[in-house]
Amino acid sequence: QVQLVESGGGSAQAGGSLSVPCVASGRIRTIVHMAWPRQPPGRQSEAVARADNDGETYYADDVKGRFTISRDNAKNAVYLQMNALKPDDSATYYCRATGVFLRDSMAPTDAWGQGTQVTVAS
Repeated sequence: QVQLVESGGGSAQAGGSLSVPCVASGRIRTIVHMAWPRQPPGRQSEAVARADNDGETYYADDVKGRFTISRDNAKNAVYLQMNALKPDDSATYYCRATGVFLRDSMAPTDAWGQGTQVTVAS
């Protein structure tokens, strides 16, 4: 019904930058929340950033001032710009959409992307 496809990611040196875009496809009417959780190696998943369709954005404390999340609602896309990267940012980054309303359904659904790897070397 809804597919999320991430791209970007990869490797960077500490202090460098990476960008990860995600595009949702399907018979989408609107997406309320689009977020980027991440899962570091051997650790639990943690929230990174979220962007709502009303323009509000939210960040985890350890990425504030370094990461920027943005959306293009017309394209059903969300972007995460990561600057001043640290080795602790190394993780699999997942695109997540919640509150997804499809054109032929009244009930919201949600979706996960397949994940993209970010590795930051010290």
